[in-house]
Amino acid sequence: MALSEFEIIQRFFHRGAISRQDVTLGIGDDGAVVRVADGYDLIISTDMLISGVHFPADAEPNDIGFRALAVNLSDLAAMGAEPAWATLVLSLPEASEPWLSAFARGFFSLADAVSVQLIGGDITRGPLTITVSVYGSVPRGEALLRSGARAGDRIFVTGTLGDAAAALEPDLNTAPGTHTQVVTRRLLHPMPRFIVGIGLRGVASSAIDISDGLASDLGHIAEASGVGARIEVASLPLSEPLGRLLMRQRAWELALSGGDDYELCFTAPARHEELVASLAHSSDCAITQIGVIESELGLRWIMPDGSLLAIARPGYRHF
Repeated sequence: MALSEFEIIQRFFHRGAISRQDVTLGIGDDGAVVRVADGYDLIISTDMLISGVHFPADAEPNDIGFRALAVNLSDLAAMGAEPAWATLVLSLPEASEPWLSAFARGFFSLADAVSVQLIGGDITRGPLTITVSVYGSVPRGEALLRSGARAGDRIFVTGTLGDAAAALEPDLNTAPGTHTQVVTRRLLHPMPRFIVGIGLRGVASSAIDISDGLASDLGHIAEASGVGARIEVASLPLSEPLGRLLMRQRAWELALSGGDDYELCFTAPARHEELVASLAHSSDCAITQIGVIESELGLRWIMPDGSLLAIARPGYRHF
């Protein structure tokens, strides 16, 4: 006999004891009850993931569970928020117990690691679709926004770029080896940069997470701030596996427009360069300066020979 909606919730997602002191009532009622500390702002973000669009249709369910939460938490990291709670809405073609068990294992492996409690959601029958809402907090008025970049600010990115997009390259689908495994893991297991995001409060003038590609997401900062930017393409941080798998030109293209990196792109005044370097050391996360904000509108991608790189597709588009 197929599991009912309530049996699925009870067996795979209702974990009994409340794990956070700010959760008064979790799963099991018409709604959850949580407390937001005095002097803090609540940050909320929601993303939907559809099979075959936002993750490979043949991806392992534990990877899907991990990724579904990670890509949402990345938005909180980009705003300097400390994560707290999540809700989960699942549309499933069938109630497969092995699939649900593995999905929940992946989801909670990340939730537990960052002290996020699942406090509610919904389950229904339909095409495989996952919608996660995440909630976090920042001291009042300290949220990182896209709209604060100013001419002269330096542009930085965390980690390396292009790996996740490389995992979807047709020529790599059958390529064996450690390097392919590394970029595939970057696609399926992105790590939200919370330590960096929280450390950027009062340091960064603007920030965004790189989900649709650096060219697209930096463009959002530029548009919201009313500025332009000059980026040195040779400064883009590329991983060793990416460099071994692809020619440099293709690696740069994926770093700029491939998407799914879920690293942070942020700007900071020049006087804060030492603070950014200190944050990279304390967080054990590479942070690379790739350019500078300019008053002239538009994004300019400067090649090593000084020429301008034209980007045919600046990033992922949903429509």
